[in-house]
Amino acid sequence: MSKAIFIRNASQLVTLKGGSTAPLVKGAMSELGIIENGSIWAEDGVIQAVGTDAELLKKYKDRLEEASVIDASGKLVTPGLVDPHTHLVFAGSREQEFNMRLQGATYMEIMNSGGGIHATTRVTKQASHEELFQESYERLNQFLRHGVTTVEAKSGYGMEWATELKQLEVVKELNEKHAIDVVPTFMGAHAVPKEFKENPEAFVVLLMEEMIPKVAELELAEFNDVFCEKGVFTPEQSKQILEAGKHHGLIPKIHADEIEPYEGAELAAEVGAISADHLLKASEKGMKAMAEKGVVGVLLPGTAYFLMAESANGRKMIDLGVPVALSTDCNPGSSPTVSMPFIMNLGCLKMGMTPAEVISAATINAAHAINRGKEIGSLEIGKKADVTVFNVENYMKLQYSYGVNHTDTVIKNGQVVVRGGQLLEELSFSKN
Repeated sequence: MSKAIFIRNASQLVTLKGGSTAPLVKGAMSELGIIENGSIWAEDGVIQAVGTDAELLKKYKDRLEEASVIDASGKLVTPGLVDPHTHLVFAGSREQEFNMRLQGATYMEIMNSGGGIHATTRVTKQASHEELFQESYERLNQFLRHGVTTVEAKSGYGMEWATELKQLEVVKELNEKHAIDVVPTFMGAHAVPKEFKENPEAFVVLLMEEMIPKVAELELAEFNDVFCEKGVFTPEQSKQILEAGKHHGLIPKIHADEIEPYEGAELAAEVGAISADHLLKASEKGMKAMAEKGVVGVLLPGTAYFLMAESANGRKMIDLGVPVALSTDCNPGSSPTVSMPFIMNLGCLKMGMTPAEVISAATINAAHAINRGKEIGSLEIGKKADVTVFNVENYMKLQYSYGVNHTDTVIKNGQVVVRGGQLLEELSFSKN
């Protein structure tokens, strides 16, 4: 049993109470459930009480000495941030491509010349399990320092079985050994390997008949993702791959309408995907279909910012009723960042979202995008004690003072893992 933890007297305690059964949409994304002078009592990694400081002092007055107390006076307290779309496990970097883009090269031009995904695939194939684990572990440390307590992690830098397996095994070990919960997604359909360039249908068959069944049998992933984009996988191929995953118990996700309108949003609604991600070029028809089916739109403003592209229309999606989430899209080529707070800033500055909406998008809606809405994403009794304390007095200032990491304290599963902005390396992280 872990020691009780008492987070006291926050200037604002953002609970997001009531969002556990379904993601928030429209006006509900602005209803943060704020408690002023709010406090939380947690035991054994689970939230036991949420309320005003006066209420919890009265309730636990006879047990105060047994609790570890965190003074949140003058600070903002939110659920631990959730990142629902990352390519966490990779080797190497691609800063030379950044320079190429500054000189006018497009994303697809770089990829077709042997860069992009293919470049990271080459070095990831060469890296050992141990090398990938260590690089990814340090990235998770950086996520933690920015207030993130759960991330999704995709494979996809192999596109052949040995490397896809290696990536997913690294994800599994990271989840076991790091404080952050790491949620696995199989993305063998990240690109068409060069050896299948003249016969992409053969690669689709390989994914459907060999890789997906193995991933399911070994229980290495919860989700199955595909890059539905012109020059990568067609909507028809994408549907085949996602339906094959569903047949084997993998929940569909989709990289949709990132570079060109390609009916990816419509396909996400058709196959019952839990999320459609990117959506820079999604049609209004596709957005409406997603809203009708409750497909979470995971928006990645850092990617558009880094690629110097126009961002997805987050404002329009919210107004149409799409449940919107935010993510870093952490990857070496198009979004080499771990800063969810900066992504939230961009949600306001580049996509027309309000400071309240980006809080919902980075917590409870992000949790729903990875099938964790009942466990994390809000501060409610019975949920995991995943909490971030920011060194600002209100949620609006978190977005107003942009590009700054305001994270002060992070609690994961009821354990303090970041204090004063510094990772507590000496802790032995434990998971239930």
